[in-house]
Amino acid sequence: MDKLRVGIIFGGSSEEHPISVKSAQEVAKHLDTAKYEPYYIGITRDGSWLLCDGPDAQWENGVCRPAALSPDRTVGGLLVLDEGKYETIRLDVVLPVLHGTLGEDGAMQGLLELSGIPYAGCDVQSSALSMDKSLAYTVARSAGIATPDFWTVTADGDIDAEALPYPVFVKPARSGSSFGVSKVSGKEELPGAIEAARQYDAKVLIEAAVVGGEVGCAVLGNGHDLTTGEVDRIALSHGFFRIHQEEAPEQGSDNSTAIVPADISDASRALVQETAKAVYRALGCRGLARVDLFLKENGTVVLNEVNTFPGMTSYSRYPRMMAAAGIPLSQLLDRLVSLAMAATSEESAGGRR
Repeated sequence: MDKLRVGIIFGGSSEEHPISVKSAQEVAKHLDTAKYEPYYIGITRDGSWLLCDGPDAQWENGVCRPAALSPDRTVGGLLVLDEGKYETIRLDVVLPVLHGTLGEDGAMQGLLELSGIPYAGCDVQSSALSMDKSLAYTVARSAGIATPDFWTVTADGDIDAEALPYPVFVKPARSGSSFGVSKVSGKEELPGAIEAARQYDAKVLIEAAVVGGEVGCAVLGNGHDLTTGEVDRIALSHGFFRIHQEEAPEQGSDNSTAIVPADISDASRALVQETAKAVYRALGCRGLARVDLFLKENGTVVLNEVNTFPGMTSYSRYPRMMAAAGIPLSQLLDRLVSLAMAATSEESAGGRR
């Protein structure tokens, strides 16, 4: 039986470039090469695409060839420049191991749709919707899911600082991890926080603080056939949770620890998992996503955010939650490939392709 040709796209132009490289390194360690023939496509910080030997720390300095994913469906894969000529490499499926802007926001998914190649994870619409926190909150609310009170500030907009219920969190509306996020305790801090958020996105989200613990749930699957990982809880020593901001995240955070399985009641665990699935379905997610929530003292939950291609690093929450539920990364990758192929088959049967 021929191996499936799997394209692993990593890197990218966003602030989450190094996280994506680390995620791809873990994928490379756990991808079953008896089943799959991997093709590693690295995107440099300035946006150059390179077909390379793998995602090691010095991948850009290795043996690489300029490459591009062709939007021409008759190619169905890569155009690779070799000795002045382009050769084509067909791909059976793509794992877009990308985080943040141009990776999780629908841009890459749109290119993959044009190419006609099955790909893991959320489609264009659910990627874009989940990436924009204000839109995700609006849709979640319409589905009966609690969200923080929030306000948006556009690039040329302003907000009445006197009207806000401090403390509030100010963050880029469409960015990943905790880049550009500030906790604001009073109106005098607001202009600087908005300016910090605008370094990452012209659209800024202001959220009323939610009093509660931070919990997360890994979701895997398409449609109504969903699997959840073990719930985790973020234990904070001080401040607020700022993922991927540490100099050496592999050695742990300076103010937080992810506890898996979460030390919460069975009833709370079930509520978190069911709410995560409800959010996933409301936003139209497929393949995988990590749904982050606040668990309040009264036992209710409030949506925090949705990550449509969460980190796969050695210290990332999503693979740890799935491993705790009995799905190690190698098996998770098998499932993602199968789900990508199944989603394409279903769309073809429905007339989309």
